[in-house]
Amino acid sequence: MAGEIEGKVAVITGGASGIGLASVELFVAEGARVVIADIDKAAGQTLADRLGPAVRFFAVDVSQRAEIEALVAFAVEQFGKLDTIFNNAGISCAPFPDFLDDTLEDFDRVVAVNLLGPMLGAQIAAREMAKQGTGGAIINTASIAGILAGQAMISYRVTKAGVVHFSKSAAIELARHSIRVNCIAPGHIQTAMSSFEEGSAADNVTMLASEIDSIYLSNQPLKRRGLPEDVAQAALFLASDRSRFVTGIVMPVEGGVTAGDPVNHLSEIMEARSRILGD
Repeated sequence: MAGEIEGKVAVITGGASGIGLASVELFVAEGARVVIADIDKAAGQTLADRLGPAVRFFAVDVSQRAEIEALVAFAVEQFGKLDTIFNNAGISCAPFPDFLDDTLEDFDRVVAVNLLGPMLGAQIAAREMAKQGTGGAIINTASIAGILAGQAMISYRVTKAGVVHFSKSAAIELARHSIRVNCIAPGHIQTAMSSFEEGSAADNVTMLASEIDSIYLSNQPLKRRGLPEDVAQAALFLASDRSRFVTGIVMPVEGGVTAGDPVNHLSEIMEARSRILGD
């Protein structure tokens, strides 16, 4: 359906790469005017130049209130209003497999970007939307790591769980302004942040990628890695009028990981019984 968000103005943080980049491209294709917000100035400006006059770039550290205030003001100055903010910017934490070994040295920065960032983005954008009086859509990127408990990367998991709870709480509070707040929980999406291939020799990258994929897919019913475009489609729905009666939800985009265990344990038990007892 073409023109899904025709005439709307959106800010997309982390918009220069991965899920953010795919969302910027899709939003523009569907008729929106978009401000790319990212800390990577070169990549952000290159993308804006490629996509043309419906797009602007604004360099921002999402953990800084003054910079988010300037970002929202820039979007309104450039395009006259603000309908949507997609608080998508995020970072990982140091990949300690064991919590007992984790130094937690990056904890403050991970919290500042992953949790404070969406809170600032939502608050400052919502103030503008409330002033406009026409409502709006706020979308936050969490993760399946914020829904399902698990081992390793505790700082990241904690921030994404915070995003989930914040999104629901903000949805309740901002409803009186007709501002909808929803949350996307991506799963094993193929992005640079989910890759452990950096620094690998070229002839080992394919082998390593295959091994990583098999690990990611072991608990996923749909046996393919997700793409940034899969998450962008969910964001498009939540930004569009098709979701006008949807607020406070957490939308997993993860191939079924959070639905439950994909292993047929009864089948495995019966196979073991047959193998051991011979019946």
